[in-house]
Amino acid sequence: MSNQDSVNIRPGVSILSVLRHLNYKPWYAIAEFVDNSIQSYLDYRDELQALEGKKFKLRVSIRLDRIDGGSIVIRDNAAGIHASDYTRAFRPAAIPPDQSGLSEFGMGMKSAACWFADNWTVRTSALGETVEKTVSFDIDKIVADNLEELVINSVAANARDHYTEVALSNLHRSPRGRTVGKIKNHLASIYRQFFRDGMLELEFNGEMLSYADPMILYAPYFKDEGGNRVEWRKEIDFDFGGGLEVSGFAGLLETASTSSAGFSLFRKSRVIEGSGDDGYRPEYIFKKPNSYVYQRMFGELHLSGFEVSHTKDGFRWDENEEAFLGILKEHLDSKPLPLISQAEGFRKRPKLSDIQSPADAANTRVVNVLEQKLPPVLGTALEESPDLSDISVSLPSRPVASCKEFDITVKGTQWHIVVELTHDPSVGDWIEPCASLVQDVDTDTGSRAVGIRMSVAHPFMQRFAGTDDTKIEGMLRLGVAICLAEVVARFSGVKSAGTFRREVNRFLRDALSMP
Repeated sequence: MSNQDSVNIRPGVSILSVLRHLNYKPWYAIAEFVDNSIQSYLDYRDELQALEGKKFKLRVSIRLDRIDGGSIVIRDNAAGIHASDYTRAFRPAAIPPDQSGLSEFGMGMKSAACWFADNWTVRTSALGETVEKTVSFDIDKIVADNLEELVINSVAANARDHYTEVALSNLHRSPRGRTVGKIKNHLASIYRQFFRDGMLELEFNGEMLSYADPMILYAPYFKDEGGNRVEWRKEIDFDFGGGLEVSGFAGLLETASTSSAGFSLFRKSRVIEGSGDDGYRPEYIFKKPNSYVYQRMFGELHLSGFEVSHTKDGFRWDENEEAFLGILKEHLDSKPLPLISQAEGFRKRPKLSDIQSPADAANTRVVNVLEQKLPPVLGTALEESPDLSDISVSLPSRPVASCKEFDITVKGTQWHIVVELTHDPSVGDWIEPCASLVQDVDTDTGSRAVGIRMSVAHPFMQRFAGTDDTKIEGMLRLGVAICLAEVVARFSGVKSAGTFRREVNRFLRDALSMP
Protein backbone atom coordinates (compact mmCIF):
# COMPACT_ATOMS: atom_id res chain seq x y z
CA MET A 1 0.00 0.00 0.00
CA SER A 2 1.15 3.53 -0.68
CA ASN A 3 -0.20 6.96 0.05
CA GLN A 4 0.74 10.55 -0.65
CA ASP A 5 1.43 13.40 1.68
CA SER A 6 3.31 16.65 1.17
CA VAL A 7 6.18 18.59 2.67
CA ASN A 8 6.24 22.38 2.88
CA ILE A 9 9.44 23.90 1.38
CA ARG A 10 8.63 27.61 1.76
CA PRO A 11 9.92 30.22 2.31
CA GLY A 12 12.85 30.81 -0.02
CA VAL A 13 12.22 28.32 -2.83
CA SER A 14 13.76 30.80 -5.27
CA ILE A 15 17.07 30.19 -3.53
CA LEU A 16 17.14 26.70 -4.99
CA SER A 17 17.67 27.96 -8.54
CA VAL A 18 20.84 29.88 -7.68
CA LEU A 19 22.53 27.16 -5.62
CA ARG A 20 24.02 25.61 -8.76
CA HIS A 21 26.25 28.69 -9.00
CA LEU A 22 27.91 28.20 -5.62
CA ASN A 23 31.70 28.07 -5.63
CA TYR A 24 31.86 24.42 -4.57
CA LYS A 25 34.53 21.87 -5.29
CA PRO A 26 32.97 18.45 -6.02
CA TRP A 27 34.52 16.73 -2.96
CA TYR A 28 33.12 19.37 -0.62
CA ALA A 29 29.69 19.07 -2.25
CA ILE A 30 29.69 15.27 -1.83
CA ALA A 31 30.93 15.72 1.73
CA GLU A 32 27.66 17.48 2.60
CA PHE A 33 25.79 14.19 2.12
CA VAL A 34 28.36 12.29 4.16
CA ASP A 35 28.05 14.89 6.94
CA ASN A 36 24.29 14.29 7.09
CA SER A 37 24.83 10.54 7.31
CA ILE A 38 27.38 10.91 10.11
CA GLN A 39 25.14 13.28 12.06
CA SER A 40 22.18 10.91 11.73
CA TYR A 41 24.36 8.09 13.06
CA LEU A 42 25.66 10.19 15.97
CA ASP A 43 22.15 11.36 16.93
CA TYR A 44 20.83 7.78 17.10
CA ARG A 45 24.00 5.82 17.88
CA ASP A 46 22.62 4.25 21.06
CA GLU A 47 19.43 3.13 19.33
CA LEU A 48 21.33 1.79 16.30
CA GLN A 49 23.76 -0.17 18.46
CA ALA A 50 20.92 -1.50 20.58
CA LEU A 51 19.35 -2.86 17.39
CA GLU A 52 22.42 -3.92 15.42
CA GLY A 53 24.98 -4.60 18.17
CA LYS A 54 27.91 -2.69 19.65
CA LYS A 55 30.11 -3.33 16.59
CA PHE A 56 27.67 -1.59 14.24
CA LYS A 57 29.39 0.88 11.89
CA LEU A 58 28.01 3.62 9.73
CA ARG A 59 28.44 2.74 6.07
CA VAL A 60 28.11 5.37 3.35
CA SER A 61 28.24 4.32 -0.29
CA ILE A 62 28.75 6.77 -3.17
CA ARG A 63 28.19 5.70 -6.76
CA LEU A 64 29.13 7.90 -9.70
CA ASP A 65 27.90 7.01 -13.20
CA ARG A 66 28.53 9.17 -16.28
CA ILE A 67 26.04 7.55 -18.69
CA ASP A 68 22.67 9.13 -19.59
CA GLY A 69 23.59 12.60 -18.42
CA GLY A 70 25.44 11.41 -15.33
CA SER A 71 24.19 10.42 -11.90
CA ILE A 72 25.39 10.31 -8.31
CA VAL A 73 23.74 8.08 -5.71
CA ILE A 74 24.58 8.31 -2.00
CA ARG A 75 23.28 5.61 0.34
CA ASP A 76 23.76 5.12 4.07
CA ASN A 77 22.63 2.80 6.86
CA ALA A 78 22.19 5.62 9.40
CA ALA A 79 18.92 6.32 11.20
CA GLY A 80 17.06 7.87 8.25
CA ILE A 81 15.08 11.13 8.24
CA HIS A 82 12.36 11.04 10.90
CA ALA A 83 8.92 12.57 10.47
CA SER A 84 9.74 15.26 13.02
CA ASP A 85 12.71 16.40 10.90
CA TYR A 86 11.16 16.14 7.45
CA THR A 87 10.09 19.74 6.98
CA ARG A 88 13.41 21.08 8.22
CA ALA A 89 15.36 18.64 6.04
CA PHE A 90 13.81 19.93 2.79
CA ARG A 91 13.12 23.58 3.55
CA PRO A 92 15.94 25.93 2.47
CA ALA A 93 17.93 27.54 5.30
CA ALA A 94 15.93 25.81 8.03
CA ILE A 95 18.56 25.86 10.79
CA PRO A 96 18.42 22.79 13.08
CA PRO A 97 17.68 23.40 16.76
CA ASP A 98 20.96 21.69 17.74
CA GLN A 99 23.86 23.28 15.86
CA SER A 100 26.63 21.55 17.77
CA GLY A 101 27.02 18.79 15.17
CA LEU A 102 28.01 18.62 11.51
CA SER A 103 24.58 19.75 10.25
CA GLU A 104 24.41 23.34 11.42
CA PHE A 105 23.35 25.64 8.57
CA GLY A 106 20.26 23.89 7.26
CA MET A 107 21.56 24.07 3.70
CA GLY A 108 24.02 21.20 3.23
CA MET A 109 21.97 18.60 1.36
CA LYS A 110 19.93 21.17 -0.54
CA SER A 111 22.87 23.29 -1.69
CA ALA A 112 25.04 20.30 -2.66
CA ALA A 113 22.22 18.52 -4.51
CA CYS A 114 21.23 21.66 -6.45
CA TRP A 115 24.88 22.37 -7.26
CA PHE A 116 25.14 18.97 -8.92
CA ALA A 117 21.71 18.66 -10.54
CA ASP A 118 18.22 20.15 -11.00
CA ASN A 119 16.63 16.71 -10.54
CA TRP A 120 17.16 14.75 -7.35
CA THR A 121 15.26 12.37 -5.13
CA VAL A 122 15.49 11.42 -1.47
CA ARG A 123 14.23 8.03 -0.29
CA THR A 124 14.42 7.24 3.40
CA SER A 125 13.20 4.87 6.08
CA ALA A 126 13.63 6.17 9.62
CA LEU A 127 14.52 3.90 12.51
CA GLY A 128 11.38 3.08 14.50
CA GLU A 129 8.94 4.31 11.82
CA THR A 130 6.86 2.01 9.63
CA VAL A 131 6.96 3.97 6.36
CA GLU A 132 9.48 4.57 3.61
CA LYS A 133 9.13 8.08 2.21
CA THR A 134 10.28 9.46 -1.13
CA VAL A 135 10.36 13.11 -2.21
CA SER A 136 11.54 14.34 -5.62
CA PHE A 137 12.89 17.76 -6.61
CA ASP A 138 12.62 19.29 -10.07
CA ILE A 139 14.15 22.71 -9.51
CA ASP A 140 13.03 24.22 -12.82
CA LYS A 141 9.42 23.25 -12.12
CA ILE A 142 9.55 24.37 -8.48
CA VAL A 143 10.80 27.83 -9.45
CA ALA A 144 8.62 28.22 -12.56
CA ASP A 145 5.41 27.22 -10.73
CA ASN A 146 6.50 28.81 -7.43
CA LEU A 147 5.70 25.54 -5.67
CA GLU A 148 5.58 25.70 -1.89
CA GLU A 149 4.85 22.03 -1.24
CA LEU A 150 6.25 18.79 -2.65
CA VAL A 151 4.48 15.45 -2.77
CA ILE A 152 5.76 12.69 -0.48
CA ASN A 153 5.20 9.13 -1.67
CA SER A 154 4.99 6.70 1.25
CA VAL A 155 5.03 2.90 1.33
CA ALA A 156 4.97 0.51 4.26
CA ALA A 157 8.32 -0.42 5.81
CA ASN A 158 9.68 -2.39 8.75
CA ALA A 159 10.29 -0.34 11.88
CA ARG A 160 13.76 -1.92 12.05
CA ASP A 161 14.73 -0.51 8.63
CA HIS A 162 17.04 2.52 8.66
CA TYR A 163 18.58 4.07 5.56
CA THR A 164 18.64 7.09 3.27
CA GLU A 165 19.29 7.23 -0.45
CA VAL A 166 19.90 10.49 -2.33
CA ALA A 167 19.86 10.11 -6.13
CA LEU A 168 21.04 12.98 -8.36
CA SER A 169 20.44 12.74 -12.10
CA ASN A 170 21.14 14.80 -15.25
CA LEU A 171 24.16 16.39 -13.63
CA HIS A 172 25.21 19.97 -14.34
CA ARG A 173 28.78 18.81 -13.84
CA SER A 174 29.80 15.16 -14.03
CA PRO A 175 33.19 14.45 -12.41
CA ARG A 176 35.57 12.64 -14.71
CA GLY A 177 39.23 11.82 -15.22
CA ARG A 178 41.62 13.06 -12.56
CA THR A 179 38.77 14.78 -10.71
CA VAL A 180 37.38 11.38 -9.67
CA GLY A 181 40.73 10.48 -8.13
CA LYS A 182 40.87 13.81 -6.34
CA ILE A 183 37.35 13.28 -4.95
CA LYS A 184 38.38 9.95 -3.44
CA ASN A 185 41.62 11.38 -2.10
CA HIS A 186 39.92 14.40 -0.51
CA LEU A 187 37.03 12.43 0.99
CA ALA A 188 39.45 9.97 2.59
CA SER A 189 41.40 12.91 3.98
CA ILE A 190 38.34 14.83 5.21
CA TYR A 191 36.94 11.88 7.21
CA ARG A 192 40.22 10.37 8.42
CA GLN A 193 39.34 10.91 12.10
CA PHE A 194 36.07 9.00 11.73
CA PHE A 195 38.01 6.13 10.13
CA ARG A 196 40.45 6.14 13.05
CA ASP A 197 37.58 6.12 15.53
CA GLY A 198 36.25 2.97 13.83
CA MET A 199 32.77 4.38 13.24
CA LEU A 200 32.72 5.03 9.47
CA GLU A 201 33.12 2.95 6.33
CA LEU A 202 33.12 5.11 3.21
CA GLU A 203 32.84 3.49 -0.21
CA PHE A 204 33.23 5.15 -3.60
CA ASN A 205 32.28 3.19 -6.73
CA GLY A 206 32.94 -0.07 -4.89
CA GLU A 207 36.30 1.01 -3.45
CA MET A 208 36.56 1.28 0.33
CA LEU A 209 38.33 4.55 1.08
CA SER A 210 41.07 4.73 3.69
CA TYR A 211 43.63 7.20 4.93
CA ALA A 212 47.34 6.42 5.35
CA ASP A 213 49.23 8.61 7.81
CA PRO A 214 52.46 9.97 6.31
CA MET A 215 55.82 8.80 7.65
CA ILE A 216 57.47 11.24 10.04
CA LEU A 217 61.12 12.28 9.80
CA TYR A 218 63.35 10.46 12.30
CA ALA A 219 66.77 12.11 12.25
CA PRO A 220 69.26 14.15 14.31
CA TYR A 221 69.11 17.93 14.38
CA PHE A 222 70.72 19.23 11.19
CA LYS A 223 73.35 21.21 13.15
CA ASP A 224 74.41 18.04 14.96
CA GLU A 225 74.50 15.31 12.33
CA GLY A 226 76.23 12.92 14.71
CA GLY A 227 73.65 13.44 17.44
CA ASN A 228 70.75 11.28 18.51
CA ARG A 229 67.98 10.60 16.02
CA VAL A 230 64.62 11.94 17.18
CA GLU A 231 61.06 11.90 15.86
CA TRP A 232 60.25 15.34 14.45
CA ARG A 233 56.71 15.56 15.75
CA LYS A 234 55.32 17.72 18.55
CA GLU A 235 51.98 18.31 20.19
CA ILE A 236 50.30 21.69 19.66
CA ASP A 237 47.94 23.09 22.28
CA PHE A 238 47.13 26.75 22.92
CA ASP A 239 44.27 29.06 23.80
CA PHE A 240 44.24 32.69 22.74
CA GLY A 241 41.03 33.84 24.38
CA GLY A 242 37.48 34.43 23.31
CA GLY A 243 36.76 30.70 23.34
CA LEU A 244 39.27 30.10 20.54
CA GLU A 245 41.39 27.00 21.12
CA VAL A 246 43.83 24.99 19.00
CA SER A 247 45.12 21.47 19.60
CA GLY A 248 46.74 18.74 17.55
CA PHE A 249 50.24 18.08 16.29
CA ALA A 250 52.81 19.26 13.78
CA GLY A 251 55.70 17.35 12.27
CA LEU A 252 58.10 16.94 9.38
CA LEU A 253 57.65 14.45 6.55
CA GLU A 254 60.25 11.73 6.19
CA THR A 255 60.26 12.43 2.45
CA ALA A 256 59.66 15.97 1.23
CA SER A 257 56.46 16.22 -0.81
CA THR A 258 54.54 19.24 -2.07
CA SER A 259 51.35 17.17 -2.26
CA SER A 260 51.54 15.76 1.28
CA ALA A 261 52.86 18.78 3.16
CA GLY A 262 50.72 21.45 4.80
CA PHE A 263 48.32 21.53 7.73
CA SER A 264 44.86 20.00 7.86
CA LEU A 265 42.49 22.15 9.89
CA PHE A 266 39.72 20.25 11.68
CA ARG A 267 36.45 21.27 13.28
CA LYS A 268 34.23 18.72 15.02
CA SER A 269 36.58 15.91 13.91
CA ARG A 270 36.10 16.77 10.21
CA VAL A 271 38.71 18.44 7.99
CA ILE A 272 37.45 21.86 6.93
CA GLU A 273 40.56 23.18 5.21
CA GLY A 274 43.68 21.40 4.01
CA SER A 275 42.39 18.06 2.73
CA GLY A 276 44.07 15.86 0.14
CA ASP A 277 46.85 17.59 -1.78
CA ASP A 278 45.56 21.06 -0.87
CA GLY A 279 47.26 21.58 2.50
CA TYR A 280 46.85 24.80 4.46
CA ARG A 281 50.22 26.52 3.93
CA PRO A 282 50.18 30.21 4.89
CA GLU A 283 53.27 31.99 3.56
CA TYR A 284 53.99 33.48 7.01
CA ILE A 285 55.04 29.99 8.15
CA PHE A 286 55.67 27.97 4.99
CA LYS A 287 57.31 30.68 2.87
CA LYS A 288 57.42 30.26 -0.92
CA PRO A 289 56.51 27.01 -2.74
CA ASN A 290 60.20 26.30 -3.44
CA SER A 291 61.12 26.40 0.26
CA TYR A 292 61.90 23.25 2.22
CA VAL A 293 59.37 24.15 4.92
CA TYR A 294 56.68 24.23 2.21
CA GLN A 295 57.66 20.70 1.14
CA ARG A 296 58.24 19.03 4.50
CA MET A 297 56.08 20.44 7.31
CA PHE A 298 52.63 18.98 7.95
CA GLY A 299 50.20 18.50 10.81
CA GLU A 300 46.65 18.24 12.06
CA LEU A 301 45.15 21.11 14.02
CA HIS A 302 41.72 20.98 15.65
CA LEU A 303 40.18 24.44 15.95
CA SER A 304 37.44 25.16 18.47
CA GLY A 305 35.34 28.32 18.59
CA PHE A 306 36.05 29.36 15.00
CA GLU A 307 33.27 29.89 12.45
CA VAL A 308 33.28 28.22 9.04
CA SER A 309 31.78 29.07 5.65
CA HIS A 310 28.32 27.63 4.97
CA THR A 311 29.90 25.32 2.37
CA LYS A 312 32.31 24.07 5.08
CA ASP A 313 35.35 24.44 2.86
CA GLY A 314 37.15 27.14 4.85
CA PHE A 315 37.30 29.02 8.13
CA ARG A 316 35.92 32.52 8.64
CA TRP A 317 38.95 33.99 10.34
CA ASP A 318 37.77 37.58 10.72
CA GLU A 319 40.72 39.28 12.46
CA ASN A 320 41.94 36.09 14.16
CA GLU A 321 44.18 34.49 11.53
CA GLU A 322 47.15 36.78 12.12
CA ALA A 323 47.10 36.07 15.86
CA PHE A 324 46.61 32.36 15.23
CA LEU A 325 49.61 32.19 12.89
CA GLY A 326 51.81 34.23 15.22
CA ILE A 327 51.24 31.93 18.19
CA LEU A 328 51.42 28.82 16.02
CA LYS A 329 54.79 29.81 14.57
CA GLU A 330 56.23 30.29 18.07
CA HIS A 331 55.09 26.80 19.05
CA LEU A 332 56.38 25.23 15.85
CA ASP A 333 59.95 26.51 16.22
CA SER A 334 60.30 26.29 19.98
CA LYS A 335 62.95 24.05 21.53
CA PRO A 336 63.66 21.20 21.95
CA LEU A 337 62.09 20.45 18.53
CA PRO A 338 62.41 23.55 16.31
CA LEU A 339 60.45 22.22 13.34
CA ILE A 340 60.87 25.22 11.06
CA SER A 341 64.64 25.39 11.56
CA GLN A 342 65.00 21.65 11.00
CA ALA A 343 62.88 21.78 7.83
CA GLU A 344 65.02 24.58 6.45
CA GLY A 345 68.37 23.04 7.32
CA PHE A 346 67.95 19.28 7.08
CA ARG A 347 68.95 17.48 3.87
CA LYS A 348 68.33 13.81 3.45
CA ARG A 349 70.85 11.91 1.36
CA PRO A 350 68.84 9.90 -1.16
CA LYS A 351 69.45 6.18 -1.57
CA LEU A 352 70.91 4.93 -4.84
CA SER A 353 67.63 3.14 -5.52
CA ASP A 354 65.78 6.43 -5.12
CA ILE A 355 67.99 8.36 -7.54
CA GLN A 356 68.40 5.69 -10.25
CA SER A 357 65.09 6.17 -12.05
CA PRO A 358 64.86 10.00 -12.00
CA ALA A 359 68.53 10.31 -12.95
CA ASP A 360 68.08 8.01 -15.91
CA ALA A 361 64.94 9.85 -17.03
CA ALA A 362 66.73 13.21 -16.83
CA ASN A 363 69.78 11.89 -18.66
CA THR A 364 67.65 10.38 -21.44
CA ARG A 365 65.89 13.69 -22.07
CA VAL A 366 69.14 15.66 -22.10
CA VAL A 367 70.84 13.23 -24.51
CA ASN A 368 67.80 13.36 -26.82
CA VAL A 369 68.10 17.13 -26.95
CA LEU A 370 71.86 16.95 -27.55
CA GLU A 371 71.46 14.48 -30.43
CA GLN A 372 68.95 16.74 -32.17
CA LYS A 373 70.28 20.22 -31.40
CA LEU A 374 74.01 19.94 -30.73
CA PRO A 375 75.54 19.32 -34.24
CA PRO A 376 74.86 22.74 -35.80
CA VAL A 377 75.74 24.60 -32.60
CA LEU A 378 78.98 22.68 -32.12
CA GLY A 379 79.83 23.01 -35.80
CA THR A 380 79.62 26.77 -35.60
CA ALA A 381 81.72 26.92 -32.44
CA LEU A 382 84.62 24.73 -33.57
CA GLU A 383 87.38 26.39 -35.55
CA GLU A 384 90.75 24.87 -34.62
CA SER A 385 92.27 21.48 -33.89
CA PRO A 386 91.60 20.18 -30.38
CA ASP A 387 93.98 20.34 -27.44
CA LEU A 388 92.72 17.89 -24.83
CA SER A 389 95.80 18.01 -22.62
CA ASP A 390 94.17 19.12 -19.37
CA ILE A 391 90.89 17.16 -19.55
CA SER A 392 90.29 14.95 -16.52
CA VAL A 393 91.43 11.34 -16.82
CA SER A 394 89.85 10.22 -13.55
CA LEU A 395 89.02 6.53 -13.20
CA PRO A 396 85.49 5.37 -13.92
CA SER A 397 83.28 5.92 -10.88
CA ARG A 398 80.87 3.49 -9.32
CA PRO A 399 78.02 3.25 -8.72
CA VAL A 400 76.70 4.76 -11.93
CA ALA A 401 73.18 6.18 -11.72
CA SER A 402 72.83 6.59 -15.48
CA CYS A 403 75.11 6.48 -18.53
CA LYS A 404 74.11 7.40 -22.09
CA GLU A 405 76.19 7.36 -25.32
CA PHE A 406 75.42 8.78 -28.74
CA ASP A 407 77.12 9.76 -32.00
CA ILE A 408 76.68 12.92 -34.03
CA THR A 409 78.30 14.26 -37.18
CA VAL A 410 79.61 17.82 -37.17
CA LYS A 411 80.99 19.21 -40.47
CA GLY A 412 81.86 15.73 -41.67
CA THR A 413 83.55 14.69 -38.41
CA GLN A 414 82.12 11.90 -36.26
CA TRP A 415 81.72 12.74 -32.56
CA HIS A 416 81.11 10.13 -29.88
CA ILE A 417 79.70 11.65 -26.68
CA VAL A 418 79.15 9.93 -23.34
CA VAL A 419 77.10 11.53 -20.54
CA GLU A 420 77.31 9.82 -17.15
CA LEU A 421 75.52 10.54 -13.88
CA THR A 422 77.29 8.99 -10.90
CA HIS A 423 76.12 8.41 -7.34
CA ASP A 424 79.67 7.69 -6.11
CA PRO A 425 80.42 9.98 -3.11
CA SER A 426 84.18 9.66 -3.83
CA VAL A 427 83.74 11.81 -6.93
CA GLY A 428 84.47 15.28 -5.62
CA ASP A 429 83.57 17.47 -8.59
CA TRP A 430 80.03 18.38 -9.56
CA ILE A 431 80.79 18.31 -13.31
CA GLU A 432 83.84 17.29 -15.32
CA PRO A 433 84.83 16.41 -18.88
CA CYS A 434 86.18 12.91 -18.31
CA ALA A 435 88.57 11.26 -20.78
CA SER A 436 88.29 7.89 -19.05
CA LEU A 437 84.68 7.59 -20.21
CA VAL A 438 85.81 7.53 -23.86
CA GLN A 439 89.28 5.95 -23.53
CA ASP A 440 88.23 2.91 -25.57
CA VAL A 441 86.90 4.93 -28.51
CA ASP A 442 88.99 4.64 -31.69
CA THR A 443 89.89 8.17 -32.77
CA ASP A 444 92.57 7.17 -35.31
CA THR A 445 90.05 7.73 -38.09
CA GLY A 446 89.75 11.39 -37.17
CA SER A 447 86.65 11.01 -35.03
CA ARG A 448 86.33 12.93 -31.74
CA ALA A 449 85.23 11.70 -28.32
CA VAL A 450 83.98 13.63 -25.33
CA GLY A 451 83.04 12.22 -21.92
CA ILE A 452 81.01 14.27 -19.44
CA ARG A 453 80.37 13.16 -15.86
CA MET A 454 78.11 14.79 -13.27
CA SER A 455 77.81 13.67 -9.65
CA VAL A 456 74.28 13.44 -8.26
CA ALA A 457 75.88 12.65 -4.87
CA HIS A 458 77.51 16.09 -4.79
CA PRO A 459 76.19 18.17 -1.84
CA PHE A 460 74.99 20.86 -4.26
CA MET A 461 72.80 18.29 -6.04
CA GLN A 462 71.62 16.76 -2.77
CA ARG A 463 70.55 20.16 -1.48
CA PHE A 464 68.90 21.59 -4.58
CA ALA A 465 67.85 18.64 -6.78
CA GLY A 466 67.40 15.55 -4.58
CA THR A 467 65.38 12.91 -6.44
CA ASP A 468 63.37 15.30 -8.61
CA ASP A 469 64.11 14.32 -12.23
CA THR A 470 63.15 17.75 -13.59
CA LYS A 471 65.62 19.47 -11.23
CA ILE A 472 68.32 16.92 -12.07
CA GLU A 473 67.68 17.57 -15.77
CA GLY A 474 68.10 21.32 -15.34
CA MET A 475 71.37 20.86 -13.46
CA LEU A 476 72.62 18.40 -16.07
CA ARG A 477 71.85 20.72 -18.96
CA LEU A 478 73.84 23.49 -17.27
CA GLY A 479 76.74 21.14 -16.49
CA VAL A 480 76.87 19.80 -20.05
CA ALA A 481 76.92 23.37 -21.36
CA ILE A 482 79.90 24.20 -19.12
CA CYS A 483 81.84 21.12 -20.27
CA LEU A 484 81.08 21.62 -23.96
CA ALA A 485 82.07 25.27 -23.68
CA GLU A 486 85.40 24.09 -22.23
CA VAL A 487 85.92 21.65 -25.12
CA VAL A 488 85.11 24.33 -27.69
CA ALA A 489 87.49 26.76 -25.95
CA ARG A 490 90.33 24.27 -26.32
CA PHE A 491 89.54 23.79 -30.00
CA SER A 492 89.75 27.57 -30.32
CA GLY A 493 93.21 27.62 -28.75
CA VAL A 494 92.27 28.94 -25.30
CA LYS A 495 94.92 28.00 -22.72
CA SER A 496 93.91 26.58 -19.34
CA ALA A 497 90.34 26.25 -20.60
CA GLY A 498 89.44 24.10 -17.59
CA THR A 499 90.07 26.89 -15.08
CA PHE A 500 86.49 28.16 -15.18
CA ARG A 501 85.01 24.69 -14.65
CA ARG A 502 87.42 23.88 -11.81
CA GLU A 503 86.57 27.10 -9.99
CA VAL A 504 82.84 26.46 -10.42
CA ASN A 505 83.33 23.05 -8.80
CA ARG A 506 85.35 24.54 -5.94
CA PHE A 507 82.80 27.26 -5.17
CA LEU A 508 79.90 24.82 -5.31
CA ARG A 509 81.48 22.34 -2.90
CA ASP A 510 83.16 24.72 -0.46
CA ALA A 511 80.57 27.47 -0.24
CA LEU A 512 77.38 27.30 -2.27
CA SER A 513 76.26 23.85 -1.09
CA MET A 514 76.15 24.98 2.52
CA PRO A 515 72.88 25.86 4.39
